[in-house]
Amino acid sequence: MHKILEKLKEEFFAILPPTIFFFVMLHIVTFIRVLMAEGSHFVPLSTMSIAIAALILGKAVLVADMLPPINRYPGKPLVYNIAWKTAIYLFVATLIHYLERLIDFSRQAGGFVAGNQKLLAEMVWPHFWAAQIIVFLLILVYCTAHELVRVIGKEKMLRLFFGPMPLPAF
Repeated sequence: MHKILEKLKEEFFAILPPTIFFFVMLHIVTFIRVLMAEGSHFVPLSTMSIAIAALILGKAVLVADMLPPINRYPGKPLVYNIAWKTAIYLFVATLIHYLERLIDFSRQAGGFVAGNQKLLAEMVWPHFWAAQIIVFLLILVYCTAHELVRVIGKEKMLRLFFGPMPLPAF
């Protein structure tokens, strides 16, 4: 029983950073979408929906990080892994964003094919791509921080950001 609790504790603390990051990120994207869609019929996601999405994305990142193809360039400069992971995570985020909109339009149109046609005809594409640009930047920040923590180490990163500062080497 003790080992199960230890494993649950370890999983909880592993999923916490990406979940918090995506929780904040999805709120920022929703806030910007609300500002862009001011005066339209856009209904933003609730905080509970965003929390569930953040938990799913946080766990998806942890699972993806365990797959061999995700760390494709461990011995190369960090920019390789950062670009690779950002591209993968952005592709998945774009797909999820599109599917989210497709579900909304499918409910209105009465089916997925009709919903997709309605989506392609009525979607405000500049708003979609503006949200994707924001998501790209936030994912890039996440991947950069994640790779830095991987290389520098969690303890040293925490000390660099929150102190106490390490003694200078002479």
